[in-house]
Amino acid sequence: MSADPNATVVYRARAIRTMDRSQPVVEAVAVRDGRVLAAGSFEECASWGPHVVDDRFADHVIVPGMIEGHAHSLEGAFAMLPYVGWFDRHRLEGTAPGVRSYDELVDRLRRLDADMRDRGAGALEPLVVGGFDPIYFRNEARLTRDHLDRASTERPIFVFHASAHLATVNSAMLAAHGITRDNAVTGVARDTDGEPNGELQEMPAMSLASSALQSILRAMNDPASIDALGQICANQGITTVCDLASAGLQRPAVQDLWHATVDRDTFPARILQRHVAAIPPGASTWDDAAEHLLTLAERDTDKLRTAGIKIILDGSIQGFTAKMDWPGYYTGTDHGVWMTAPDQLLDICRPFHQRGINIHAHCNGTLTIDLWIDTVERLVIEYPWLDHRHTVQHCQLTSPAQFRRMARLGMCANIFTNHLWYWGDEHHDLTVGPERARRMEACRTAELEGVSFSIHSDANVTPLGHLHTMWCAVNRVTPSGRVLGESERISAASALHAVTIGAAYQLHLDAELGSLECGKTADFTVLDDDPLAVDPMAIKDIGVWGTVVSGVPFPGRHAD
Repeated sequence: MSADPNATVVYRARAIRTMDRSQPVVEAVAVRDGRVLAAGSFEECASWGPHVVDDRFADHVIVPGMIEGHAHSLEGAFAMLPYVGWFDRHRLEGTAPGVRSYDELVDRLRRLDADMRDRGAGALEPLVVGGFDPIYFRNEARLTRDHLDRASTERPIFVFHASAHLATVNSAMLAAHGITRDNAVTGVARDTDGEPNGELQEMPAMSLASSALQSILRAMNDPASIDALGQICANQGITTVCDLASAGLQRPAVQDLWHATVDRDTFPARILQRHVAAIPPGASTWDDAAEHLLTLAERDTDKLRTAGIKIILDGSIQGFTAKMDWPGYYTGTDHGVWMTAPDQLLDICRPFHQRGINIHAHCNGTLTIDLWIDTVERLVIEYPWLDHRHTVQHCQLTSPAQFRRMARLGMCANIFTNHLWYWGDEHHDLTVGPERARRMEACRTAELEGVSFSIHSDANVTPLGHLHTMWCAVNRVTPSGRVLGESERISAASALHAVTIGAAYQLHLDAELGSLECGKTADFTVLDDDPLAVDPMAIKDIGVWGTVVSGVPFPGRHAD
């Protein structure tokens, strides 16, 4: 027992949910050296010796620190970009209103262009905005360069879609980068005359508009954007966020900046980096890439760590670029793209799997899920690693048969429950049709088939915040009021498990994070009410005080 009364702090709260089966609810938790010393009654926590009592959370509810297993550092940069999405969105400076018509979009772009001119921006400096998705505008033709040319024919404009898989640009952007009918890159959409119509589908096509992409990349690696990400985490009750687009293999030099920004005591979250699979500069093989990742991991700290790699297999369902098996899309045109060649996937993954590096694969369409399960099966037959926890990311249309195979192979699922709200009606009416839409984001089936799962926001694609992902998994309500697959609802307790110990397990961190028990890291999410006690429809509206990370409180800063 410590003789220093400041070494142990005992927190009391209205309720403390531990996610520890042996004692699910306690009245106090003692913290020492950034770790949970004890959880139980106040007397039990106090019995460890000299301590101070902190009652700042006496009227609040404490749960284990919520873990976002699939987000992007772009969420911080996105907070700095002008917003043109359909739904109103909370941002650090307040609520940004949504855009509900093309006229409104054009008007907003004109104002932004005028603002850029007023501050002296050069005519060729691109105007980059985010959050848009044409699928919501059912009474309009698909957004093209012609619509954006109404905003400006001089300044290059880049409208980044909410999915981050597509963008629409104006004629000035096409001209600035020489994107013409002669361009052979897959994903450059065309009009009836064969000319680029302004829609760029997936990264190979979007990267042609390099000035816009460079602007986004600079923003993502700006310390101010990283700080913004940390504050958003505190605001939303997220203590650990996993970035699934880290670039340590592609651009190793950025790691110095990330460590300098995140490793400060004042940074309010821990960040796990899941690096996009790539052969690093100067290397030539996937074995080299795997060794380089191990080198990155040697620099891991408490706040910034290496999680493994991410492989992107296809595009987005709402963008019609996901790879779909028979019968394909319900309506619209199938633009499905293999982002990784299927015949190369095993060779890419083998060096990482051999070295005990966890792999997560982006799988939206039905074809990609089968491919990834087949690949993991081959990997574990060749190199038996019984605790790999390789994960299907997004996992949106996974069938019961696929979940059964995943369970037998020890795979995990990270399920994109926010899609049920943000695109549920569109999936029902436009992309996959009523039957398949009802089994999207099938948390209950994963649970019944014994697959360990988490749920995610994919921020910046949808806003960071697990109270909303939980609300979606529990209620499965769409903006039209439709309940999309009532039998796939899960309990609030299961949803809380998914964003705490379930996410920690998926990240091989369940011995350290995800529950409040002796010896684990003292990471809490502090809420205004109990998500397991309120009406299920009220879960998303619970207020967030902030977080405690390694025993240090970080209050949220809420503009409205």
